[in-house]
Amino acid sequence: MASEGGRTVAPPRRRQLRRWRRRPQHRLLLFLLLLGANVPAVQSFLNLEGKEDGVTVTSVQIDTSLPFEGTTPLSTAKVVGSSNIPAKVYVKLNHNTPHVLCLTQRLRDAELTDPQYQWRGPAGQTLPDTSNVVITPTGTLIVRHFKEEMSGTYTCTLHYSTAVKQYEKRFILKYIIYAYTEPNFYYEFSVRYHSAPCQSAYNMSFEKKLLELLKKLISELTCEVILLKAECHHIKMQRAGLQNEVFFLFSVFALDSPDEVICSSNCAAMDRLNKAKELIEAFFQKQGERLEESKSMLPEIYYIEGTLHMVWVNRCFPGYGMDAKMHPGCPNCCVICGPGTYNPQDGVHCLTCNTSAIYGAKKCL
Repeated sequence: MASEGGRTVAPPRRRQLRRWRRRPQHRLLLFLLLLGANVPAVQSFLNLEGKEDGVTVTSVQIDTSLPFEGTTPLSTAKVVGSSNIPAKVYVKLNHNTPHVLCLTQRLRDAELTDPQYQWRGPAGQTLPDTSNVVITPTGTLIVRHFKEEMSGTYTCTLHYSTAVKQYEKRFILKYIIYAYTEPNFYYEFSVRYHSAPCQSAYNMSFEKKLLELLKKLISELTCEVILLKAECHHIKMQRAGLQNEVFFLFSVFALDSPDEVICSSNCAAMDRLNKAKELIEAFFQKQGERLEESKSMLPEIYYIEGTLHMVWVNRCFPGYGMDAKMHPGCPNCCVICGPGTYNPQDGVHCLTCNTSAIYGAKKCL
């Protein structure tokens, strides 16, 4: 703002825009600034591109510092236990467990005579050696294609003799194996438009057209856009009187479920969602640029440059939750809710439920 004779004067460009607003002949309905309603035109406009013994162990670290990058398969890890506290093991849903050894860290390096191993599952039953459950001759447990109902406490009983004094020893080792998934994350974004009068039918028509174009824009990425809220407000502008603005709130998320087969990294949910974010940002940025380039008239409905804000939101599928304190070995994972907890919807945390006795509870009965 400049100052002339003690009064504030708007820059020439802003005064010109205000004059346009006051001229009825220049008030035009804009269904999407110069973009049209067909997707090929939108794509061309945006230039789309493709792209232990004596040792207390509270949890087992299985190289989950980057659990979603796919750089270190968890199935190649080897886990040892403790005779004191159950070890926590995390396995991605529909993947193989790490190699769970029926040994403590000390016994792993010791010489055992005639070792015998017996594994029992969460229900206390002896685990059979099947196509899904593999028990090696050395007592290592591997569960293939892990399902959420397989979560629970696994117990291994180890009998062996010492090599020197030839007396028998017996250890009972417990492992709590948890299924986990990647967070079902999404973006939430807000944007504002100068609008027609709040009761005008033009605003409703524009709202539908905007949502339709955003959906088509990212449909090839198998992502979805949902309009969460659209509210029209009267905004008092300095020296410009009342203006009508519509506040939009959207969410955009990848269309995945935890039971789907995990695909290669180029189609992972995170990559697709970030690409959708880039397209949406470019979509609104181009509208701001076109508005700035306009020399003749200002439309009645137009994007207010700089009002786009996007926020990353984590969420877990029902029956799963995040808890870095409870699961330090998998702090960024959506871990299946244990007995005594549940998650009824797409929340982030497992809630307390004293009557819940299963893993993955979605209700508190």
